[in-house]
Amino acid sequence: MGAPPAMETLTEKASYLRESLHKSKTITESMVSILGSFDNRLSLLETAMRPTQVRTHAIRVAHENIDKTLKSAEVILNQFDLYRKVENKIQKGPHEDLENYLQAVDQLRNIGRFFGSNKNFKSGDGAANNSSNLLAKAILKLEEEFKELLITYSKAVEPQHLFNCLPNSLRPSSGSPGHQGDDGKSPSATSDHQSKSSENAVYTPPTLIPPRILPLLHNLAKQLVQAGRQQQALKIYREARSSALEESLEKLGVEKLSKDDVQKMQWEALEHKIGNWIHYMRIAVKLLFAGERKVCDQIFDGIESLKDQCFAEVTSNSVAMLLSFGEAIAKSKRSPEKLFVLLDMYEIMCELQSEIETIFEGKACSEMRDAALSLTKRLAQTARETFGDFEEAVEKDTTKTTVHDGTVHPLTSYVINYVKFLFDYQSTLKQLFQEFETGGETNSQLASVTMRIMQALQSNLDIKSKQYKDPALMYLFLMNNIHYMVRSVRRSEAKDLLGDDWVQRHRRIVQQNANQYKRVAWTKILQSLSTQGLSSSGGSTSAVGSDGTSTSNVSRATVKERFRSFNMQFEELYQRQSQWTVPDPELRESLRLAVAEVLLPAYRSFIKRFGPLLDNGKNPQKYAKYTPEDLDQMLGEFFEGKPGEQKRS
Repeated sequence: MGAPPAMETLTEKASYLRESLHKSKTITESMVSILGSFDNRLSLLETAMRPTQVRTHAIRVAHENIDKTLKSAEVILNQFDLYRKVENKIQKGPHEDLENYLQAVDQLRNIGRFFGSNKNFKSGDGAANNSSNLLAKAILKLEEEFKELLITYSKAVEPQHLFNCLPNSLRPSSGSPGHQGDDGKSPSATSDHQSKSSENAVYTPPTLIPPRILPLLHNLAKQLVQAGRQQQALKIYREARSSALEESLEKLGVEKLSKDDVQKMQWEALEHKIGNWIHYMRIAVKLLFAGERKVCDQIFDGIESLKDQCFAEVTSNSVAMLLSFGEAIAKSKRSPEKLFVLLDMYEIMCELQSEIETIFEGKACSEMRDAALSLTKRLAQTARETFGDFEEAVEKDTTKTTVHDGTVHPLTSYVINYVKFLFDYQSTLKQLFQEFETGGETNSQLASVTMRIMQALQSNLDIKSKQYKDPALMYLFLMNNIHYMVRSVRRSEAKDLLGDDWVQRHRRIVQQNANQYKRVAWTKILQSLSTQGLSSSGGSTSAVGSDGTSTSNVSRATVKERFRSFNMQFEELYQRQSQWTVPDPELRESLRLAVAEVLLPAYRSFIKRFGPLLDNGKNPQKYAKYTPEDLDQMLGEFFEGKPGEQKRS
């Protein structure tokens, strides 16, 4: 039996597959053999090419080195070329084109650094030295330019220009550019204290150097500092700016005065100079020193080592000159009239203190800050001591001035005016008290001081009143003076400080002295109008008075004597007391009325009752010389301070 057809086909395919695999193996072996021979050939080729590759690399490196050398040579040549251009600019100097000159100096400095760091070529050292020498010459020219610019633009500021920078309230009334007006008075000859609003006023510092010049000076200063010429820059700046500042103050009128100069001066001249000094301090600090600080900060911006030092050296002499006058005043002999100018000086120093601290900041300016603060404290101390001296002087005043008419004593008006002026300085005085007092209200301190002054005055007036031989005039004198004190206090700010109790208490004292005057001056004359002692056992005349009362047992002679005594006393009183003075119209009228209210009713009663006794005799008007209306009219002439002898027919 034969095999099936499918089986035969499968066998054929398997046989074919075996043949194909055998062929593939044979081909693979042939390919491996061929590739192996290629590898051997490539290895031989690489070995043959290696010398060529080495030569090619060497050539490439050589080319790169040549390129680098050419580039280095080009840089060096460019530096030499730039050096020649810079040298030409340096030779021309900075005057024509400072900006380009400064740029050339920077370039020259870079060239020097380049040659200094590239000394491996032959001319390196020589080029570096040449650059250094040329830079030194360039810096000297910059120094000269810095000096020339500063001298050219550092001019004194004219007084009128400074006045125009002040607020309107502080400008002098005269248009004169000098520091004095046509009347010879300083712009601040009137009390500086009146300018209370000056602290908030607007000041416009003058332009000391044109704005377009400041950047040039700043760049020059930077170059000089960079070149190590700080001290030269400082010296040039100090000499140029300090002389301009000092000349500005000199033109304004500032002068250096010693303590001896101050002591020799008459008070009027000294007061005028103090007024000027206050004005000068305000102008110097708020305008000139503020302007100098601004200029210095702009020129030396970023150069901290020089900025404060330059400003300090520029201003030190001017500050010392201004403060020395204040010190001389503070150390001079104390006197009451100096208190107000001392307070003015203290006030301006307090006003300027914060600005002085700001303008004169930094360690270099510490001495000037300390000097200003020291003067402020010394002025406060001297003012306080002068205050104490004044209180003592009032109490111990021994002047022999006598006011013969009993009016207000010059000491009283002086002290009261003094106290009223003090109240214009309330805020300043409070600040002054705070300098020394550690506790307590400054208001109560000021009230206490004022009360002590008033008490000292009153004690002195009591002593002065003893000079009067006439007790009536003594009481009139005390009444006038205490009334003047009370009225002045009531009309001033002192009332708020001393209080109503003080006013009421002293009004009672005025009234007590008025009552004492009435008692002493008019008791005796009123006794002559009394009925006591008129009865007589003999020689009496019977009559009926006009008031209907009987005058029996009354001696006509006694009545005549009474009228004669009254007339004589009244005429004497009229003679004296019409020369006395009660300066206050209300008080004068009140005192006259008080006398009339006592005298006239008594006189009317007496003349009505006893006048008829005279009618039957000879010449009755010889005794009853005055009608009540006459007396009233004559009383109206009392206390008018009439001069000379006053006789009335």
